[in-house]
Amino acid sequence: MTTSAKTLPLTKDPERLEKRLQEIPPQPGIYLMRDSNSNILYIGKSKKLRSRVRSYFRDSQHLTDRIALMVRQVADIEFIVTDTEAESLALEANLVKEHQPYFNALLKDDKKYPYLCITWSQDYPRIFITRKRRSGKEQDRYYGPYVDAGSLRTTLQLVKQIFPLRQRPNPLFKDRPCINYDLERCPGVCQELISPQEYRKTVQKVAMVFQGRTGELIEMLQSRMDQAAEELNFEQAGHIRDQIKALKSLTADQKVSLPDDTVSREAIALAADEQHACIQLFQIRAGQLVGRLGFFSDASALEPGAILQRAIEEHYANAEPVEIPSEILVQHELPDADIITNWLSDRKGRKVATMVPQRQTKAELIAMVERNAKYELERTQRSVDRNTKAMQDLATIIDLPELPRRIEGYDISHIQGANAVGSQVVFLDGVPAKQHYRHYKIKNQEVQAGHSDDFASLAEVIRRRFRGIQNEKLKIQNKEEQSAISNQHSALKEDLPDLVMIDGGKGQLSAVVAVLQEMNLLQDVRVVSLAKQREEIFLPGESLPLATDAEQPGVQLLRRLRDEAHRFAVSFHRQQRTNKQRRSRLDNIPGLGFERQKQLLAHFRSIDYIREASPKQLAEVSGIGSRLAQEIYEYFHPA
Repeated sequence: MTTSAKTLPLTKDPERLEKRLQEIPPQPGIYLMRDSNSNILYIGKSKKLRSRVRSYFRDSQHLTDRIALMVRQVADIEFIVTDTEAESLALEANLVKEHQPYFNALLKDDKKYPYLCITWSQDYPRIFITRKRRSGKEQDRYYGPYVDAGSLRTTLQLVKQIFPLRQRPNPLFKDRPCINYDLERCPGVCQELISPQEYRKTVQKVAMVFQGRTGELIEMLQSRMDQAAEELNFEQAGHIRDQIKALKSLTADQKVSLPDDTVSREAIALAADEQHACIQLFQIRAGQLVGRLGFFSDASALEPGAILQRAIEEHYANAEPVEIPSEILVQHELPDADIITNWLSDRKGRKVATMVPQRQTKAELIAMVERNAKYELERTQRSVDRNTKAMQDLATIIDLPELPRRIEGYDISHIQGANAVGSQVVFLDGVPAKQHYRHYKIKNQEVQAGHSDDFASLAEVIRRRFRGIQNEKLKIQNKEEQSAISNQHSALKEDLPDLVMIDGGKGQLSAVVAVLQEMNLLQDVRVVSLAKQREEIFLPGESLPLATDAEQPGVQLLRRLRDEAHRFAVSFHRQQRTNKQRRSRLDNIPGLGFERQKQLLAHFRSIDYIREASPKQLAEVSGIGSRLAQEIYEYFHPA
């Protein structure tokens, strides 16, 4: 059913709600909740659809604030009946993966733990660490999230030493490979010296490491080494021998004592307080701990077993069948253990067992996982308490009515006006939220080499950052329909920062205040500046800084934000400066793109020879016609 944009939420139309609930059968299946614009808010499954869906709308039902917010937006409910509960679970997993409804994410993607990404969507896949979960294309694969970021980086560095892989996201040179090719650390991806098919075979071996299949990879390499030795190819056999030795060192000190250590298993447990649950998952292959994953979840309305079950569903729905272990040890009984077991078995293509161990070494393993989850939860609570204290102190310093949960920091970087850039960094609840960071190239024509203007640059960055909010505010003012106003108000509030911090003194602050006044946003955005020398905080319209101590928690929070904005701006400025230095003189010739430049350099070997060539000689290069050859010649020989 496609709903009209003017359809009221079901909570405001009890008669239509009751009629819709009566239409839902008491059978297994999945349900889809949509808003007034037909967007999917949530996809769920149930053994009895009618009872489960009705429970959302009972006054006596205790709902979390997040789910209560969802229920208030539900304008229509769709359902799909399935023959079995296992089918409903599989269908739910597929639909959630396809539509990614906002309210389906139980596991919080807080960028605390990193993932490893392999970009299978590219001909030559990249392998890199990221904190942006599933932000790429559908073909790309994400492994994690890994609790131990240092161990993940070490593993990736070692893997890049073992296998020849692309070392850079972009080529260093246009006409030749970099030194990594000479060191045999890269197969010359930038110049396509290896075919995509052969390169992907190497990446598939790397993927096995992060799938927990290191033992299987070693066995495969051992077989190839023996074959190479039989064929008297001792150089290749020695190379494979070194790869095997390096792979064994990855898990040399991670032995876990279990009686049947040939079984592939994973152990999952949690520690929770009143609001949050920290979940840990240990990946064990052949008695070795090959990975430790961590998740955070809302724990306010679910029993521990239900949280673990949802974590298992979300984690294994995005895993490849080969990654699913033969045995999963859980800390608590799962509400739908049989359904989960059948679903995992169907996905893997062979039997998967889930169990709550009660004694001996498996129970001790679960206890160890739970202990690690408790330590992580305590560490997170300490960090939250510290950040909350800092936000409370900052709110007191600048007289904010509420805690500044979203703070944005801005800075400008350049060298005497050259390559001027701006940065926007965001802290959410006192923690850097890098998914919201933004770069700005300064477009002001007056800001150039030899003439800098930080005030004008900051004004430009702030104008560009808040232009969308200004437009949304104008739309809201022109709206007549109250429901639309309410929805847009909530979206606007979510994007508005509670506080904006400018790196600088009174001059920088005044420039930003003038822009916000011009945009009619000064009453919506609180803005301050932090001067470097004495760590002084300035407020709009005040000539003197606030009386603060540079070491008090609120000021330290602003200092961390300022330092991060400065770091982010400087790194982007350096990148722009490096890119400019790397630009070839050929880039300035109209119509001469990268491929044609590559062909020219391959033919003449250097720009000096291109400059000395005649139009006729230039035209001999494939893809360079007589007209373009004449333009190239005239560029190097102006009249």
